[in-house]
Amino acid sequence: MTDISNDKSCVVLDCVDAYNRMYGIGTRHPQVSVIDLKDVPVRVNNVRLHYGLYALFLKNGSGCVVRYGRRKYDYQAGTVVSFSPGQTIDVEIAEGEISHDVRGILFHPDLIYGTPLGRKISAFEFFDYSQMEALHLSDAERAVFISCLSNIDKELDHPVDSHSSAVICANIQLLLEYLDRFYDRQFITRHKANCEVVAQFERLLKEYYESDAEKDGLPSVSYFASRLCLSPKYLSELLKCETGMTTKALITRHMIDVAKHCLAVSDDDVSEIAYMLGFRYPAHFSRMFKRITGQSPSEFRERS
Repeated sequence: MTDISNDKSCVVLDCVDAYNRMYGIGTRHPQVSVIDLKDVPVRVNNVRLHYGLYALFLKNGSGCVVRYGRRKYDYQAGTVVSFSPGQTIDVEIAEGEISHDVRGILFHPDLIYGTPLGRKISAFEFFDYSQMEALHLSDAERAVFISCLSNIDKELDHPVDSHSSAVICANIQLLLEYLDRFYDRQFITRHKANCEVVAQFERLLKEYYESDAEKDGLPSVSYFASRLCLSPKYLSELLKCETGMTTKALITRHMIDVAKHCLAVSDDDVSEIAYMLGFRYPAHFSRMFKRITGQSPSEFRERS
C-alpha cells in the first residue's frame, strides 16, 4: 500500500482485506469485517475511496468530513452513513486527529448471493442516499446498532461451520432492518426540513413551466433532484412521505394543470401547447391528458 497520508489517492476497496490493510487491522473473515477504529492510529488523512463493498459506519467523533462528489455528506457525530459497491467518496481527517472514533461493518456482495439478504438488499434504499442523507441516531438506537455489531463480531470469532454464513447474513439483515425502521422515523421527525424541500421543489416546478426558454423535453425526476442536491430516490421518497405522491406524479399533475389553463384561456393549437410543455409528439400529450382527465384536450377546451 502506498503512503496516502498527504496526497489524495484513490484506493479501490474491492475486498474486505483492502480496507483492513489500509488501517492496519487483521482480517478474520475474507468477506465481512466488524470495524472499531477508536484505538487505531490515524494512517489516512486525505483519501478517495472507491467501494466494491457494502459498508455502514457509526461516527462518534467530529474530526472527519466525508464528501460525495462536490457535496459534503450530512455526517455528524452520532450519525450512520452507508455506502454500496460502485460509490466513490472523499474522506478528510482534521489535523491533530490521532484516531477515528468510528464503528461499523463492511461486507462483500459475494457474501450475500443466494441468501434472503441478497434477495432483499435492493430494498434498503438508504444505500442510495450517499449524496447527503446520514442517519441521526438516538441513544437507544445507537445501543441497538452497537448490539447488532457485537453479535456479528462474536460470530466471526466462532469456529466456521455449516451455519456460519447463514447466521452472519441473518444478523446483517437484522441490522439493516433496524436501520430501515430508524430512517422511517427520521423522515417523520424531520418534517419541518422536509416541508422546506417540498416548497423548494414546487417553486422549481413552477419556474420551469413559467420560463419562456424552449423546453428540453419533459422535466425529469433527476433534473429536480440535481437542483435540490438530492439523489432521485431520496427526493421521491421524501415527497411521497410528505405529499402522498411520487415526484413523477407531482410533475405530471402540475403539467396537466398548466395544460388546462392554456387550453382554457388561449387559442393556441393543441400541438403548440404540447411542444410548449416539452412533448416531442403532440399525440403523446393528448393520450396522457385523456388518461388523466378522461377528456381529450379538444373536448376539455370545448367544455371550458
